[in-house]
Amino acid sequence: MQLPDDVKAVIDERVFVHLATLNSDGSPQVSVIWVGREGDTILFSTAEGRIKTENIRGDNRVALSFTIDGDEYKNYVMQGRVTRFEPDGWWLIDDLARKYTDADSYQWKTPGQVRVNGEITIEKIAAN
Repeated sequence: MQLPDDVKAVIDERVFVHLATLNSDGSPQVSVIWVGREGDTILFSTAEGRIKTENIRGDNRVALSFTIDGDEYKNYVMQGRVTRFEPDGWWLIDDLARKYTDADSYQWKTPGQVRVNGEITIEKIAAN
C-alpha cells in the first residue's frame, strides 16, 4: 500500500509509535518504538531476546498507532506485516538515534547485543 503524504511527513518526524504484536497465546503486546521510512515501508530496530522479536517471528502481523504532536486528537492506526526481519547490524538504530536524540549513534549499546532490523509493509490505515 502506498502511504499518504501526511503519514509520510509524520513518520519522517520524531513521532513515537506504538507497535502491537501478538503473544503466542494470542494476547496483544505493545511497545513504543522509533521508526524510519524507506519509500512506503516503515523501518524499526529492536534487539534479540525481546518479547516483540519473538512475537514477530511467530506471527508477522502488527499494528502501529501514533498521535500527531500538537494535535492530540489526530491519530493514525495502521495494520501490516513485518516483511523483512533480520539481524543486520547497528546502522538502523544509529540512524534512528540521530533522528530522535541528535546523537551521533545509539547511546545505549550493550556488549553482545544483537540488533534486529525490521521492515513493515502497511496494508490498512485509519485516521481520526
